[in-house]
Amino acid sequence: MTTQNPDSAQRNHSLDPDDWEQFRAMGHQMLDDMVDYIRTVRDRPVWQSPPAEARRALETGLPREPSSIEEVYARFKEHVLPYPTGNIHPRFWGWVMGNGTPVGLLSDLLASAMNCHVSGYDQAASLVEKQVVGWLAEMLDFPPGASGLLVSGGTVANLIGVTTARNHLSGTNVRKAGVGPASTGPLTVYGSVATHGWAERACDLMGLGSDGFRKVPVDAHDRIQLNELVRILQEDRRRGCKPLCIVGNAGTVATGATDDLNALADIAAADGLWFHVDGAFGALAKLSPKYRSLVSGLERADSVAFDLHKWGYLQYETGAVLVRDARIHEEAFSFAPSYLETFTGGIAVKPTEFASRGIQLSRGFRALRVWMNLSTYGIDKIGAAIERNIEDSQYLSATVDDHPDLELLAPTAMNVVCFRVKPAGLNEAELDALNSRTLVRLQESGIAVPSNARINGRFAIRVAHTNHRTIRTDFDLLIASVLDISGQLLGADRSGLGAMTWPTGPGRSTN
Repeated sequence: MTTQNPDSAQRNHSLDPDDWEQFRAMGHQMLDDMVDYIRTVRDRPVWQSPPAEARRALETGLPREPSSIEEVYARFKEHVLPYPTGNIHPRFWGWVMGNGTPVGLLSDLLASAMNCHVSGYDQAASLVEKQVVGWLAEMLDFPPGASGLLVSGGTVANLIGVTTARNHLSGTNVRKAGVGPASTGPLTVYGSVATHGWAERACDLMGLGSDGFRKVPVDAHDRIQLNELVRILQEDRRRGCKPLCIVGNAGTVATGATDDLNALADIAAADGLWFHVDGAFGALAKLSPKYRSLVSGLERADSVAFDLHKWGYLQYETGAVLVRDARIHEEAFSFAPSYLETFTGGIAVKPTEFASRGIQLSRGFRALRVWMNLSTYGIDKIGAAIERNIEDSQYLSATVDDHPDLELLAPTAMNVVCFRVKPAGLNEAELDALNSRTLVRLQESGIAVPSNARINGRFAIRVAHTNHRTIRTDFDLLIASVLDISGQLLGADRSGLGAMTWPTGPGRSTN
């Protein structure tokens, strides 16, 4: 009678492959396919809606029995890969989405293989994140020794910044007692009406209520009105509020405008308030020697949030927050549960070093993609790409401005262009309808994906340019397509709208 080796029995329950060489071959095939996928992105439509067949395939029940990796990959290639948001495409300018890089693809493979838990611990992944935080602080002119953290994106990064302000300036031990003792009065945060929706969500999550975010009017250039800010601060104090924080915008959502950050820093310093900057994409203008003045004053912030997966061109999810004073940052979030006790030796040296700077205990090795991209490309090359995006946006803005049937709806302050088709004889409601339908048709055509904004109530086609793959002729194609589609919708002769000649078919390449 033979007895099965206990080790063999255990291996039968492992999730490792039975045939490592077969698995290796499959991995090589996947990598080759994904490199080709990125290399040939210009030859595909920017976006296409998943068809009924793909939707049905992705609505099946829970798998009970195993399938081969070859079968699963075949289903991925057929039903998933052809139908992304499209933001890696050269003509994707919707919302503010970055493109990722080939180096990011490889770094994610490496990080996934290591599968490090980066809450802290004595490990190379923690050393990499420390170095990356130091690099980011240097990039944005923050002082040496500033604290920071990599997070999922701007919403969490901003939440960490303003929560640090709340915990530091509330006047009570808010972490222990909670928000709302009658002695302090309502806690309030201040920013412009152009601030992204994260601000109201953060105030909600912090227990201030969405009304705790006090919205200040903006000027004609989408920048916070300083006099109104001071007036609202004074009025709130008279009615018993306790102001905590002023939020400045480096690149507003709709138009890409930047507040007067130096003036906001002065107001915050004079009133003893925290100064936080939402630099979701605009902060990285600091990397362009030519345009870094657009965000002058950002370096004076107590905290700044920004997304490397936007204008840093990295893969999702790569957000970041920097906090000037490392001690204040740690006091705002630190915790020491007994099961994560710190030792002077072994692996558990500072096991919560990064977890004590934010809200995640479980953290992946996203720092590797930042480290590899910055190391490979260097910040001068990334800064040059940002500079080109700004100048491409100026080109698009000038093209719109020069066309009799197009209208700019906001100044192009940085890298966002808001415009509309405006043929003669249509009222505002008709123009809104025409531009909305034009945008949808444009997206559905697969030619280009801008998004939209409302500028003084008017519907705008919005191009937010954080795309390192775009070339100037892509914008020529955009304008030609907008004019052609709107002309078709009006039932007008194309020449009557000044249409330009453009290639047909969403997969046509432009050089």
